Amino acid sequence: MVQSFLVLLAVSVVVFMAVYAVGDPIELLVSAEASDADRLVMIKRLGLDLPVWQQYWSFLTRAFHGDLGTSFVHGIPAIELIVQRFPATFELVLVAIGLTCFIGIPLGLIAGLYNDRPVGRALMGSSVLGFSLPNFWQGMMLILMFAVWLQWLPSSGRGDTVSIFGVPFSLFTADGWRHVMLPAVNLALGNIALVLRLTATGVMEAKTQEYVKFARAKGISEQRILTRHILRNILIPVVTVIGMEFGTLIAYSTITETVFAWPGMGKLLIDSIYKLDRPVVVAYVMMVTFIFVMINLVVDLLYAVLDPRVQLQESK
Repeated sequence: MVQSFLVLLAVSVVVFMAVYAVGDPIELLVSAEASDADRLVMIKRLGLDLPVWQQYWSFLTRAFHGDLGTSFVHGIPAIELIVQRFPATFELVLVAIGLTCFIGIPLGLIAGLYNDRPVGRALMGSSVLGFSLPNFWQGMMLILMFAVWLQWLPSSGRGDTVSIFGVPFSLFTADGWRHVMLPAVNLALGNIALVLRLTATGVMEAKTQEYVKFARAKGISEQRILTRHILRNILIPVVTVIGMEFGTLIAYSTITETVFAWPGMGKLLIDSIYKLDRPVVVAYVMMVTFIFVMINLVVDLLYAVLDPRVQLQESK
């Protein structure tokens, strides 16, 4: 917990100082025809007349009470603005990670088991495309193919939503699924390639281990060897990568959200940077850092489930 607190504190210092050094939000918030007196009133109202260290101390004091500042542009608490956009980003990332797991891991198993056959070599070779294609170009090609030429899926927006406990969700509607598929596939392609190669490498290494040879000598079925002995032993690095990618996609899905006009946190970040909305940018980075800390905690807990030796070490 102490380490997590220090990480959040260090990130807050770096981001606050970096955002403070870029541009002057008053130039965008106040009309060019406004008088100097009006500009001074706006500067004082936003607290920009204080020294930077005093502004940071004020931010830090309020942050301990859950207040990360008020948006210069929208006039509402920054954290409230981000939370409003969070469900859209979370749904998008959830579908993308689901595609990554359900496509990347099985294909990786096939590529690793049959690495000396054409199917294995083809899968490993084609996975290079996932790393090579730029995300924005990939998104535009998906729009061109499936939205313009075939007209199967919409190219932008979130579609119909259903309110559950006051939170709008689009995955509970057919139209929502139609809208989420293209951006989710665009996010997932690179991660599918990464998980495929990582799984294949783990399988190729694991299938030559003594415990696998011993299991075959005992007459255990190939399916049980694959699921019980090979897959379970290679899942720890795969889970680590998927966990990190989950946090990365939540934090930095900005390109995909911009290309597909998806109303999530990434698009909010881009708009806030353009408008120099400092409180939103700082609150966004702080929230993303907290999400990464929580994901690391969940991944560590999953280690204990996947590898009993972790529990044994903790119990000593």
